[in-house]
Amino acid sequence: MAANERDYSAPSGARGTARPATTHPQPGPNGLVLHGARTVLPTGVVDEGRVVVKGTEITADAPENAQLIDLTGHWLLPGFVDIHNHGGGGASFSSGTAEQVLTGVHTHRVHGTTTLVVSTVTDDMDVLARQAGLLSELAEQGEIAGVHFEGPFISPCRKGAHSEALLRHPDPAEVRKLLDAARGQARMVTLATELPGGIESVRLLVEHGVIAAVGHTDASYEQTVEAIDAGATVATHLFNAMPQIGHRAPGPIAALLEDERVTVELINDGTHLHPASLQLAFHHAGPDRVAFITDAMDAAGSGDGRYLLGPLEVEVTDGVARLVEGGSIAGSTLTLDRALRRAVTIDRLPVEHAVAALSANPARLLGLYDRIGSLEPGKDADLLVLDADFTLKGVMRKGEWVVAPELR
Repeated sequence: MAANERDYSAPSGARGTARPATTHPQPGPNGLVLHGARTVLPTGVVDEGRVVVKGTEITADAPENAQLIDLTGHWLLPGFVDIHNHGGGGASFSSGTAEQVLTGVHTHRVHGTTTLVVSTVTDDMDVLARQAGLLSELAEQGEIAGVHFEGPFISPCRKGAHSEALLRHPDPAEVRKLLDAARGQARMVTLATELPGGIESVRLLVEHGVIAAVGHTDASYEQTVEAIDAGATVATHLFNAMPQIGHRAPGPIAALLEDERVTVELINDGTHLHPASLQLAFHHAGPDRVAFITDAMDAAGSGDGRYLLGPLEVEVTDGVARLVEGGSIAGSTLTLDRALRRAVTIDRLPVEHAVAALSANPARLLGLYDRIGSLEPGKDADLLVLDADFTLKGVMRKGEWVVAPELR
């Protein structure tokens, strides 16, 4: 966490008058109308917007006798979509039981992430396959949006917080083993595509409808272009765990930023990226190709202390996670409500650009934009209420309050 950020570990009551807060109950059978907020729609920000919820969906017309909620002085946004997240609330998605994984999912849900792809870290292939089976059941139940395998098919030169002893080349047969274990719920695999088998594995992933992401890579510019041409469409946490831009060796960053087919992940926690790097990414990729992620580990929403990330021990101090051995940054303790607040209050991004990076862009990437990612009739009623200072007040998922707003 950056020194100039507060810790928003839980949504708090709105500031202002001393009148008692009113907690809104779950919507009734007649639905509800949220009105008066500055509302972020696909067309931009609308003052005094109006969103109607009926059942699990957003609808165009208000049912008779619908509940009315006045959100004057607040913001109304679509729910966040996180495509890269390793855990939270003290729970690991790589090794936790189903109950523990759900604890981590709920930790991020109360911070506004209504759609979550869970990520694993490098481990023994049999361990990863077993965990993929467990996670696929949660995906089938609708609790998560699928599985992202980050490792073991990554470069030892750019391993970050992954066990070097367990890394391996991206042999297509090994990649296929993880896809089979996930039973159709694999959404993304991060690869160092310059390694033997990398390009063939990208093609395999594309063939099976799985996102191929370039990351933890030591690839050259030319090798990265080859991977993109083979079908890779995501840059795993751009700038981190890859060669930096050189004037004669531009490396993967330049290739990933310049290609319109690529969505670039950014970890906007004030630790992983300098604000100028974030601005560079938005300038070159444009607001439609950026996806804010957390890359969170167990400590998100849980506090400082010692944790495990896969088989590696992590020390979290002042919200920053680093490996005990070697000191590499080991994921983050970020939640997406903090990423939004930083983006608009510190990085000074237009609100609609920050919201697109948190909702619409990752939803499109996952092929789910017909159901989530914006406040439009016919889509799931996944929405967030924030106060004027962008502090989270309410979270609704599929028409039910996860965090009911307390409005004064």
